[in-house]
Amino acid sequence: MTRPVGRHERGGWIRRYHDPPGDGPALVCFPHAGGSATSFFRLSAELSLLAEVLVVQYPGRQDRMDEPVVDDIRRLADHIADALLPWQERPLALFGHSMGSVVAFETAVRLERDPGRVDPLGLIASGRTAPSVLRDRGVHRRDDAGIVAAMAELSGTDPALFADEEMLAVVIPPVRSDHRAVETYRCDPGARLRCPITAYGGDADPHVSRHDLALWGGHTASAFATRVFPGGHFYLQPGQDDVVAAIGRDLHGFAAAHEGAPGRRGTTPGAHL
Repeated sequence: MTRPVGRHERGGWIRRYHDPPGDGPALVCFPHAGGSATSFFRLSAELSLLAEVLVVQYPGRQDRMDEPVVDDIRRLADHIADALLPWQERPLALFGHSMGSVVAFETAVRLERDPGRVDPLGLIASGRTAPSVLRDRGVHRRDDAGIVAAMAELSGTDPALFADEEMLAVVIPPVRSDHRAVETYRCDPGARLRCPITAYGGDADPHVSRHDLALWGGHTASAFATRVFPGGHFYLQPGQDDVVAAIGRDLHGFAAAHEGAPGRRGTTPGAHL
């Protein structure tokens, strides 16, 4: 099968940093607020042994710096669902972290809703409470110092960045825009996916509790589980080995659920895993 995205291709919505393992499934990764595709580079290296790892690059950062930001979750999902059309012949699973979880959820809604698309295998929602929960911390309404304080609070940013005024001037606008997108987002009442969901979180995350993770179960008509890892909001960084192992287990579980579910559109993934 011809791969639509080369390893070093720039521009557009989708990045692929590592060669995939033959005909495995595709795993689409959605970054956090203010994040870029490179935030998944290390995970991609490990996960590419299991799947074709595709990483979303939101506009307004890195090689898309000259493009206007998109500060609406649904518009982001519209663009990403269209960008994934070249992969509609293969099984797709979605992994989103923080803001990326709700972008991934809305993208999955579109993949399941629109005729001619392949139903996703499953969704892994990480570091975020359920779409139905309204949570506006007002970060997007803060001044620059308030934005920096919010970034520092979650311990996911290199501390050296906070001393670099030129870099902060570049980083703060997309961070503010992404927080505006997620803090003004409202999920459609009763929105549920046909595919299974697993919710991941850190046991010391100051903003996402185990109860918050459990609320994702109301957004699927299929199987649901939670996985809690040691660490804070960015538990993925120190716990990468455990996270990779968990994603591998979930990809197998999603494939089994897909095979057994009546009426699901798409390829039969069992032969690929």
